[in-house]
Amino acid sequence: MSQLIEIRDMCKVYNPGENEVWALNHVDLSIGENEFVAIIGQSGSGKSTLMNMLGCLDVPTAGIYLLHGADVSELTDDELSDIRNKEIGFIFQGFNLIANLTALENVELPLIYRGVGKKQRRELAEAALEKVGLANRMTHKPAEMSGGQQQRVAIARAIAQAPPIILADEPTGNLDSNSSKEIMAILKSLHQEGRTVILITHDSDIAMEAKRIIHIKDGKIDYDEVKEN
Repeated sequence: MSQLIEIRDMCKVYNPGENEVWALNHVDLSIGENEFVAIIGQSGSGKSTLMNMLGCLDVPTAGIYLLHGADVSELTDDELSDIRNKEIGFIFQGFNLIANLTALENVELPLIYRGVGKKQRRELAEAALEKVGLANRMTHKPAEMSGGQQQRVAIARAIAQAPPIILADEPTGNLDSNSSKEIMAILKSLHQEGRTVILITHDSDIAMEAKRIIHIKDGKIDYDEVKEN
């Protein structure tokens, strides 16, 4: 398995000086291609900060982040934006759907920003919604769908252009147990297709669905274990 992500001695310090907070404290981490990893920790543990680093949404105070062997810290804002667009599909707890757009239009929107032509983006969006079981809800707006259906739209939006990395931040946090099972089944199927899935959660039951569990506490990796098949 080739290494997709290499983090070396990463630190993130907020409010440097007297009241500084070490959100990440000398973290070392490697994630290979086609892994299914859960990063688990309580609120304030540093897991969300780590997610922001992995997703190129923020930059570390110190340390190195290599993605496909390239040092992310040396990239421009435009290049980072390019990586987020092409390499990473983001799934958030709050769905982040646009209320006055249909499911299909919500999935198409990022493809417009990526310069995908009208015919192709319609085909990609329809295929993504079919993949998450929403072929019959494409013309519905978020308010006309359940929480679980809205999260499935958000997943379709994340996977429409087949990014190699899926970064899911508390994707079941706002859902009931049945909807949570549906979302986890979709994430597992994406992993089986060859995607690298990185799941951020505080829920140990959800984390157990992954193949590897990384526990973060006080900005440090507490333990890192690969589950037996």
